[in-house]
Amino acid sequence: MTFSMVELVLVGLIFMWAGFVRTGLGFGGAALGLPLMLLIGGSPVYWLPIIGLHLLFFSSMTLFKSIKKVDWPYLKHSLLWIIPPTLVGVAGLLSLPDTVVIIFIYSITIFYAITWVFDQKITSHKPWVDKFLLIMGGYVAGTSLTGAPLIVAVYMRHVDKAYLRNTLFVLWFILVSIKMATFVLIGVAIDWVFSLSLIPIAAIGHVIGIRTHQKIIENDQVFKRWIGRALLLISGAGLLKTLSTL
Repeated sequence: MTFSMVELVLVGLIFMWAGFVRTGLGFGGAALGLPLMLLIGGSPVYWLPIIGLHLLFFSSMTLFKSIKKVDWPYLKHSLLWIIPPTLVGVAGLLSLPDTVVIIFIYSITIFYAITWVFDQKITSHKPWVDKFLLIMGGYVAGTSLTGAPLIVAVYMRHVDKAYLRNTLFVLWFILVSIKMATFVLIGVAIDWVFSLSLIPIAAIGHVIGIRTHQKIIENDQVFKRWIGRALLLISGAGLLKTLSTL
């Protein structure tokens, strides 16, 4: 895929933003970045391997110094509910038409945006709701890597705050590894050079996110409210644009 100079600058800013969100919140880099990437052009199958490579690279860097602060028992338990629907989601991504997947991505992003704008939290207080959210989060993650808010709602209830971000990074690493292995095995074309060239740019956002993580967490509702408004406009426009092509 070829880009104009303006598009390249926008792509760089989007990946910088995704890196910032990923470490600033501990999740959501794909959920808050993919809708913007799709507005520029390309299919989900083009962008997701690039996002996946970045997730593997940056999550491994973050965990290198913090691997002991991971809630391994709960991670192993939750994977029993997350991995099977993730595999189903990956199959859907590769078999469904691009337009259907794009509509799904914009729709789930609009759902997240509405919950953030109106300060509504996705919460779980019962075991069966935990399982439902993990299953749905796994499926959405398999389809588009945007299932984080659903899974985080469960993890926040079961994982100590001091272990939460690192445990989530291990989870993303596992899910993305499954997805990337599938892409390679079935021969999906991956733009390796472009992916690697974007890493230094995304690293800028990654570092800023690490340094501002505590401030973002302390102002979580305000941050999400503003981001939700922007996402609602962007994803709404993207959804209308996609629907108009049908």
